[in-house]
Amino acid sequence: MYLDLRDHFRPGGEREEINDDIVFELELVHQLEVNIDYILMLVEKYKADGARDRALLEGIYRAVNASVHLRSKRELIESFIDHVNVSTRFEEAWQAFVAESAERDLAALIAEEKLEESRTREFIRRALRDGFVKTTGTDLDALLPPIRRFGSSDRQKRKRTVISKLMQFFDKYFGFHSFQNVQTADDR
Repeated sequence: MYLDLRDHFRPGGEREEINDDIVFELELVHQLEVNIDYILMLVEKYKADGARDRALLEGIYRAVNASVHLRSKRELIESFIDHVNVSTRFEEAWQAFVAESAERDLAALIAEEKLEESRTREFIRRALRDGFVKTTGTDLDALLPPIRRFGSSDRQKRKRTVISKLMQFFDKYFGFHSFQNVQTADDR
């Protein structure tokens, strides 16, 4: 696509080829992807400084926003920053914080949408394990409370709403080992 755009907008004269430079730069940017361990290290440094270094805090937010994978987790990371103090053991506190937050968010989602609890927990557990939310098939229909199937668009609208909320939950918690094994009703 880049090459097509280049050919379309390039003036008649030949210029220096920079394709290889652009590809190299893009690969370099991709390799510098920020991960949660780096963010936790910055949070620990920020808290050890007594939470006075605003530039470091802004650096944390910039790093989170620059990461495709962490952008959907920004709210969670900000809550964690507010939650911890200097004496916190950051990695263990992060794992516990994510597990508690995910459990609270999942319970709220189930209650708000009146979803079938054990099936919803199993659905989310499989999605986190498999790396995607399955939006086709009967698994999703089994989560929803009974709604009239014929003569009403309510079911499809409701299903789209539930899919959207499940995807938001998935994006927020996918990749965190502390919540990969969502508890089902039988586990508790």
